[in-house]
Amino acid sequence: MAGLGFPHARQALQITRRVRDLHSRRWRTVVVYAVTDLTFTQASPAQLADLLRGHWTIENTLHWVRDVTFTEDASRVRTGTAPRAMATLRNLAIGALRLAGITNIAAGLRHIGRDPARPLTLLGIQCS
Repeated sequence: MAGLGFPHARQALQITRRVRDLHSRRWRTVVVYAVTDLTFTQASPAQLADLLRGHWTIENTLHWVRDVTFTEDASRVRTGTAPRAMATLRNLAIGALRLAGITNIAAGLRHIGRDPARPLTLLGIQCS
């Protein structure tokens, strides 16, 4: 694998998925490839599959929420450190809501947004 531009690669994976387009509802097969520096003794195929599923757990619980609920992809903040600062603030909001036991982030944002004291109460700050 060193000749393929991945000098530290120890395993290569081919992942075949069946996905469905929500608009046409047609199924199609998608093949993707991955490369890892983990040896077979460090990670079996089943363990690598778990790692890949773990990546999608993060994608679905954090990045998707940021993209859809906060419309992060449509943000016009693009210069300097502002994009990173905004992503940090979004992550803080999502984390605070999840720690409070709120599973539907969009509904939670609507709820706390109706009263200026609710975000502070959520963070444990007393309002007088």
